[in-house]
Amino acid sequence: MRKAFQTQTRSIKARLVLLFLLVGLGIAAVFLIGTQRAVQGGWQAFARPLLTDYVDRLAAEVGSPPSEARARALAERLPIRVRIEGPALRLDTHPQDARDDTRRESRRWGNGEHSFDAEGWGLVRHTADGHRIAFSLARPAESWRARGFGWITLAALLALTLAAYAAVRRLLRPLEDITVAVERYGRGEFGQPIAVKRDDELGDLAARINRMAASLHGMLEGKRALLLAISHELRSPLTRARLNAELLGESAERTALLRDLGEMRELITSLLESERLGDGHAALHREPTDLAALARELKATTFAGFDLRLDLDDALGPVAADPMRMRLLLRNLVDNARRHGGGAPATLFLRRDAPSGGEPTAATSGAPPAQRWALGVRDHGPGVADDQLGRLGEAFHRPDSARTRSAGGVGLGLHLCRLIAQAHGGELRLANMHPGLEVAMVWTPFTPGVTSSPPPASSASTPA
Repeated sequence: MRKAFQTQTRSIKARLVLLFLLVGLGIAAVFLIGTQRAVQGGWQAFARPLLTDYVDRLAAEVGSPPSEARARALAERLPIRVRIEGPALRLDTHPQDARDDTRRESRRWGNGEHSFDAEGWGLVRHTADGHRIAFSLARPAESWRARGFGWITLAALLALTLAAYAAVRRLLRPLEDITVAVERYGRGEFGQPIAVKRDDELGDLAARINRMAASLHGMLEGKRALLLAISHELRSPLTRARLNAELLGESAERTALLRDLGEMRELITSLLESERLGDGHAALHREPTDLAALARELKATTFAGFDLRLDLDDALGPVAADPMRMRLLLRNLVDNARRHGGGAPATLFLRRDAPSGGEPTAATSGAPPAQRWALGVRDHGPGVADDQLGRLGEAFHRPDSARTRSAGGVGLGLHLCRLIAQAHGGELRLANMHPGLEVAMVWTPFTPGVTSSPPPASSASTPA
């Protein structure tokens, strides 16, 4: 309820409807008060003598001394209330209205010379024998018809308000399409422009945003093409330089040169791979992949000399994934833990992702995985500052406290991991574990044969 209220308070549609209501009430109040002030003086000047003559006739009909029978007959014939107070007769033809005496007789319309009360308007007569006769309008009997009309009026006002809200919502509906499209452009998805359905200011805004998105897309594609061309062109001279370096005699300079050339080759390979993954799920070659078996293979081969512990849940079974990209993800994560783990062992895990505030739910035997899983590595190093966690997946980003060039790497490992996770429909989650850092790909796997074609992943990648 609170969230819905906050949403409505931020809604332009709700604010516009409220503005219309306030303007309508203001106009009605100004009209009524102004009209009253304009006609009050002239109306009272005409009404007072007429009312005085009418009350004189009523008092004469009651008689002097007042007659109870005539007073009651008068009250039955006319919608008036007669009250008589005196030494011989005390009468109130409408005693049920006694609680309104003070309010009715002292009610004021205006102020000063235009004040209205029973005495000032001549509604009271005094007889020669000492009786006081006061006339006033009788309160009408309450009727269900009057109440029903009030409810109908309220319902009509509510219906008009809802109609105004619907009209404002229809008027501002292009803003919803623009919001969705802007979020899509922010994720790097430029294939679907905003549908321009209106020939007004909002339609012009949508067309201008489409032109801006097309321009941005063109610039990003040009940058990407240039980067790919440079990377491809650098591979050949880099290979020749490495071959020439291999022919040199053993020396510290030769070792440093080969190390720098290897770092350059790794940089170019990572750049090319990040550009390929810029297409999201379209860049993947999915096939049934046993991730637990893939992790064991990497431990036995690539990381045989590293103290890597395994915590794997074999209940997942084969899933639809790109084995080459998953191998790259695991290799980058373990390399990251080895470089920055302070020499302590790391843990490579595959487990069900625990729901927020609870433990992982047990999987049903033989059922396809219906929840999110986490595949990642935890080290026991110093970790990183909390304000740097959100930037670790950015290309070439190195927190000074934990990522330095002396530690190796080119600053693209976690960036590639993030692109691989997004291409598989998931996300890369980083968390300080005190001690250590945990980095995991969190996603909902698709079992081959159960899902014929996995739904497109939300490509949140940005060209490197």
